[in-house]
Amino acid sequence: MRLALFGDPVAHSRSPAIHEAALRAVGMEGGYEARRCDTAGLRDGCDEIRRGHLGGANVTTPLKVAAAGLCDRTSTTAGRAGAVNTLYLDEGDLVGDNTDASGLRSLIGRLPTLPIVVLGTGATAAAALLAAEGKVVTVLGRDQARAAALVGALGIEATVAAWAPPLPGQIVINATTLGMDREPLPAGFLDGQEALIDLPYGDEPTAATSQARRLGLTVFDGIDVLVAQAAASFQLWTGMEPPVHVMERAARG
Repeated sequence: MRLALFGDPVAHSRSPAIHEAALRAVGMEGGYEARRCDTAGLRDGCDEIRRGHLGGANVTTPLKVAAAGLCDRTSTTAGRAGAVNTLYLDEGDLVGDNTDASGLRSLIGRLPTLPIVVLGTGATAAAALLAAEGKVVTVLGRDQARAAALVGALGIEATVAAWAPPLPGQIVINATTLGMDREPLPAGFLDGQEALIDLPYGDEPTAATSQARRLGLTVFDGIDVLVAQAAASFQLWTGMEPPVHVMERAARG
């Protein structure tokens, strides 16, 4: 099975290692190629899936919204988010799904039932909000109008609050880019919280995950998030149970 990742940048991605390890673990031949491309390259890749030259693909920044528009149909979650990160063929149709949301939902399910604070107002925050749907949720964004617009567009119940330290005793989901360059979350954002799901990742732990562990919080880092969404994508492509432990070892290797 030939798989691919479309986006820019992609050189840093751990997805090739994760999915090639998963294919080997289940005894499937194939490979996973990271392609740096623009919208035209994405469109070409979609055509390859339709022709059967690719078994499926992931989509990353900045092409997730464009991918949604190139699909014949999308999952309910992807349609609501307006963003697609997984492409596959079903009965001749190019289908788009959003396993960012389903992967996050699986991690939330491993935590105690507590209120959730989502930091951010972009496409990643949209996936986090859909993953947390049905919980007590607060959205914090530097632009409160944009946060309110996101909540309205998704049609979910959530409170929009100022960009300031949240009330204690909650699960914090960092769906911003804070941490990609080792920058910390603002002072006080993790004080008294119960858990952190931190989406950014790199070669070293982010400042937020390091601080959260010092404070004794339960932590799912960006690799946990990456593996969770990758497992959901793998199942869509192959119909097989994803070898999650193998995928995590490859991601952290």
